[in-house]
Amino acid sequence: MSIRHGLLALLERGQMYGYQLRAAFEESTGSTWPLNIGQVYTTLSRLERDGLVRSLPESETGQRPYEITDAGRTDLALWFATPISRTDRPRDELAIKLALALTTPGVDVRSVVQTQRSATMRTLQELTRLKYASDRPEDLPWRLVLDAMVFQAEAEVRWLDHCETSLVRYRPTEPGRVPTTPAEAVDRADQEARR
Repeated sequence: MSIRHGLLALLERGQMYGYQLRAAFEESTGSTWPLNIGQVYTTLSRLERDGLVRSLPESETGQRPYEITDAGRTDLALWFATPISRTDRPRDELAIKLALALTTPGVDVRSVVQTQRSATMRTLQELTRLKYASDRPEDLPWRLVLDAMVFQAEAEVRWLDHCETSLVRYRPTEPGRVPTTPAEAVDRADQEARR
């Protein structure tokens, strides 16, 4: 999620200052994505620079509230209307780690897979426990975030199962070398089928 758009969505509710925005963000996401106050104020500065929010005069307690501008509302509406593209998401560190483990001499790839599976299962259990800790209607926003995290963890476990099955059938053509092109992979598969 974009912190930028998260803050705009919160400001659409009404004027808030930095600490209120941080608390509202964490409440909305069930504290599954903690924000530090520096991120909030840095993002607010950029939003103000871009004309998407405006700062208001300081209160008597020295807090400076912010409000969303019309340009900010337009940007927020566009964000809500635009689907998230898979290419917009960060690289998958686990996939990269396993790919490199396959080609790095001395690495027990099965152990890497098992270690990750154990950690992901613990995470899945904790997320499931949190999900059923409360069923109040006002908890729906963070339960939806938890659901997304549960589904991602379940998908990761399924993918790790697939990796483990693939490793059972994996026979490198040369020690430490994997096919580098689809044609090499097909040739290798044909050779294995003939054996």
